[in-house]
Amino acid sequence: MTALPIADQRAVGKAALRLIAVDRRSVAAMLGLNALTALAGLGGPWLLGRIVDVVTVRGGADRVDRLAIGVLACAVAQTLLSRWALLIGYRFGERTAARIRDTYLNRALNLPAAVIERVPAGDLAARGTTDVDAVAATLRDILPTVFIGLVQMVFIIAAVMLLNPLLGLVGLAGLSGIWIVTRWYLRRARTAYLAEGAANSQLAEELAATTEGARTVEAFGLRQRRLDAGHAAIDETRRTRLATLRLRSVFFPVVETSYAVPTVFVLVTGGLLCIHGHLSLGTAAAAVLYLRQFVGPLDTLLICIEQLQSSSASFARVEGLAAIPAPPPPTTATPTDDRIEVRNVRYAYDDGPDVLHDVALTVRPGERLAIVGLSGAGKSTLGRLIAGIDRPTTGTVTVGGVPIADLAPDELRRQVVLVTQEHHVFRETLRANLMVPAPDPELRAALATVGADWADDLDRDLGEQPLDGAQAQQLALARVVLADPHTVILDEATALLDPTTARTAERALAAVLHERTVIAIAHRLQTAHDADAVAVMDDGRIIELGTHDELVAAGGPYAALWHSWHGSAESSHQ
Repeated sequence: MTALPIADQRAVGKAALRLIAVDRRSVAAMLGLNALTALAGLGGPWLLGRIVDVVTVRGGADRVDRLAIGVLACAVAQTLLSRWALLIGYRFGERTAARIRDTYLNRALNLPAAVIERVPAGDLAARGTTDVDAVAATLRDILPTVFIGLVQMVFIIAAVMLLNPLLGLVGLAGLSGIWIVTRWYLRRARTAYLAEGAANSQLAEELAATTEGARTVEAFGLRQRRLDAGHAAIDETRRTRLATLRLRSVFFPVVETSYAVPTVFVLVTGGLLCIHGHLSLGTAAAAVLYLRQFVGPLDTLLICIEQLQSSSASFARVEGLAAIPAPPPPTTATPTDDRIEVRNVRYAYDDGPDVLHDVALTVRPGERLAIVGLSGAGKSTLGRLIAGIDRPTTGTVTVGGVPIADLAPDELRRQVVLVTQEHHVFRETLRANLMVPAPDPELRAALATVGADWADDLDRDLGEQPLDGAQAQQLALARVVLADPHTVILDEATALLDPTTARTAERALAAVLHERTVIAIAHRLQTAHDADAVAVMDDGRIIELGTHDELVAAGGPYAALWHSWHGSAESSHQ
């Protein structure tokens, strides 16, 4: 399995800026309304300070009434502006979350088939569900609140500085403890939350593997082994969640106890200044009220930091798909004929050793070629290269002079189709599962060609009425008929079917393969006996190539395989 990459902080930041740039008008409106909300919130403490001065120094009930009305007006304005800003913020969050989901889905669907087959399915699913949902929830619920809180905090500090610079500096000094513990938390949180996300993906992978392979688990008595693997994944998930919980158990209590420090500092300093006549009581009271008001957005912001760290790690996992190299753009060249050429091909999976070595092969139009060899000889790998799923490390695999892997997907399907043991059936209607937007008569004709007598209702929901093995095979072959390629590669397509089902599938195969080029990766040598040519592979090399009769007469590795298989087949018939 190949692990999916995780985007670094710089890539995540750039992705966030792109999302903001797409909806910059909404972001500007949010910032503007949040600024107005913060300004409206600043009016209340300042007016209350003036009320204190009026009462303690000069008196005047009518002036106090006017100031009190001003306090009420500021509160109403702050409430209305805040609700408006939140409304715009929520809409921005929903639109941006939708863009993230669409981008992730497009990236996942555009991943090369070779990548899709090698990455853990559970990790890919967890990123597209749990992680995307975490980012969406943050954009919808947390980000607007954080915007408002940040703007309010900046304006409150500025207001205290304007009242009295010394009180402002004292208040900032009182916040240093919060700054220190927040820095401590942030240095550790990203790694901890990424580990938690990876553990969640591993748990999803184990559950998916156990569920999908339930029959195999039962048949081979693997229940305890799968239980042990599942318990290990659960233990790792619990360990990583406890690690993030320990961070929160330090962070939040320290922050909570630190809230009172700046208020106490300003209260003591303001009192001393008032005693010595350097400051009015109303100004000191206004500064204390501002700092008490500062606690609200600060508390909200610090609570949100935990979710921001979690969603930042989730966003890094979602954006990790962007780090996977995109396949080169498809070629515009058109194959001149149906001839397939494999020239001096070497191939290695990822950074591993070569599994194919200097393979050379020509498949002429209409030819039936059987590729045989022991397990691990490289047969399926060669079939994947000819099908355009993988690209050779060196050498070329071409059809009509054009590299097969460079063809656009639609053009590739018209040239070569690979049929394997596995046939995916979507939880959709039969019509949708045929994958080709063709008229119903054409769809029915394709199903009839492969003997799918059961397929009378194209609107049958295959999620509610699943297919058995033979029916799934016929569905896959009907897709081949509709794609109408000139070359079909069979990678042991009937190996997992029972004998009766296999005979039905082989009759369907015969109808599909009529007048087409066939490359059969064979585990039964009867297929090789009936082929026009046989390629024998061993250790990633083609060691023999010729007709069945020629290779048997040569007395080489194929002849040994044939005599061994033929003797076993005769014994089984007896």
